[in-house]
Amino acid sequence: MNISEHSAKLRNYLEFRNYSNNSIDNYCSCFSKFLYYFEKAGITHPDRINANQVIDFLKQFTEPATHSGYHSAIKIYYEKVARVGIDKFKYIERPKRNKKLPIVLSVDEIQRMFNVCENKKHRVILALLYSCSLRVSELINLKWQHIDRSRMIINIIQAKGKKDRQVGLNDKLIKLLEDYYLVYRSVEYVLNGQFELQYTATSVREVIKQLASKAGINNKRVYTHLMRHTSATHMVESGIDINLIQRILGHSNPKTTYLYTHISYNHISKINSPLNQIRL
Repeated sequence: MNISEHSAKLRNYLEFRNYSNNSIDNYCSCFSKFLYYFEKAGITHPDRINANQVIDFLKQFTEPATHSGYHSAIKIYYEKVARVGIDKFKYIERPKRNKKLPIVLSVDEIQRMFNVCENKKHRVILALLYSCSLRVSELINLKWQHIDRSRMIINIIQAKGKKDRQVGLNDKLIKLLEDYYLVYRSVEYVLNGQFELQYTATSVREVIKQLASKAGINNKRVYTHLMRHTSATHMVESGIDINLIQRILGHSNPKTTYLYTHISYNHISKINSPLNQIRL
């Protein structure tokens, strides 16, 4: 089976449809692993893989997001590239998503992370993630030209789903960025790598992990996207309108943003417990 040839066809289609580079790489990686799986089983062409075999392959992925990623990559190839998979995917449904609520950090825990952060670049990373509710990809792609001090906004360009949006810029963040620039003099991107023009997502993850450890946050799993969850939750708790939060986060569906009303302690803690009626 010529895996590279079939994967290249999928890549060409995704590039034609203007998918993001990250999505293209993920889909092509999933599809190549799918083909390799069946090549080891002696199948010599993707057309010879039937629907039941696709289902058996997908069943090995218990995490819904991973399962869905493979499902999408395989489906796009058969239906849009090879154009032989309409019947093949007719009865192959996506898995139900887990309805898990993220365990967010408190304001005190965020403060502790800032308190232990002595490195100016790391401080900027933490501040941008928390203050602007950025995704990691948005953080490492942020350029100085995207920061508009005259309007006090940061332009997030071609983020997830190829969408632009704007987030607020405040005086504290401006001062932090000015101090940082005087030391690092980064070029083009706000965050330059040690040897590259652009900082890496892996480095950002390591920074957040180390700060959480130094701050003594050991009872929660702290990761980069948790900063975004935490930021949104704290905005809800501060009384910011949910529709404005939706715009800041760049959510297309308001239901996604309403997740944070379920996490907010302001909503939960104000419920009058039935235990209050009981003499203990």
